Amino acid sequence: MPNPTRLLWTPAIAFWWRDVIRFLRQRNRIIGALATPLVFWLLVGSGFGPSFRNPSAEAGSYLAYFFPGTLVLIMLFTAIFSTISVIEDRREGFLQGALVAPLSPAAIPLGKFLGGTTLAVLQAGLFCVLAPLAGIPIGPHQVALLLPALILVGFAMTGLGFLVAWPMDSTQGFHAIMNIFLMPLWMMSGALFPMPSGTGWLYWAGALNPVSYGVTAIRSAFATAPGGVIPAGYGTGLGITALFAALMFAISVRLVAKRSGRH
Repeated sequence: MPNPTRLLWTPAIAFWWRDVIRFLRQRNRIIGALATPLVFWLLVGSGFGPSFRNPSAEAGSYLAYFFPGTLVLIMLFTAIFSTISVIEDRREGFLQGALVAPLSPAAIPLGKFLGGTTLAVLQAGLFCVLAPLAGIPIGPHQVALLLPALILVGFAMTGLGFLVAWPMDSTQGFHAIMNIFLMPLWMMSGALFPMPSGTGWLYWAGALNPVSYGVTAIRSAFATAPGGVIPAGYGTGLGITALFAALMFAISVRLVAKRSGRH
């Protein structure tokens, strides 16, 4: 009987570590993934702040409202663009070698998903250090709620990037397609402004957007005081994000199995 550790976890860990090392060696990617959202948070937050009116109970400043949205933007950039390594690995012949090796079809997507998630969570953690500047408390209680949300959002967004990168041979084409998806997904998630309620098209754009639930979970984690009642949106956001992440992983495994001839 095949050893699942040898067929799945050992190669998956190798793929994960390879992507982490590759990212750490490219300092421009680290700076870009953090600096761009940071500048965006400061400029947009300062510009919209005077006219912002938050309809929720936790009013606060716009910088505070926009902070979770910027956190998700960092994770989107990092997780999705980490999957460019799929295209690079195909060019170098590394991916073709992995496809014909006696590995589980889940090993490649699992390693890539774990790599993108690790990088996204690490960079989100660095940005969380700035939470007090926006008047947002960040203590052990918030961290305990944030960590599952960040991991699930990173896993789901890496999966979305993997599905786009898998059939592509051009990094330029990948950038073009992901920019079409990335900004609308983020802007229609309640990250930039509160989404309206009701039955209008903007409401449904947010309700059907998987990123919305990650934003809700992260915002709820920040808003929950120690010993306080966790908002219902936290559990709902976490659950739907987990389902979306599982769907992305299942489809990715299917695509890899089909390409390798082991479906």
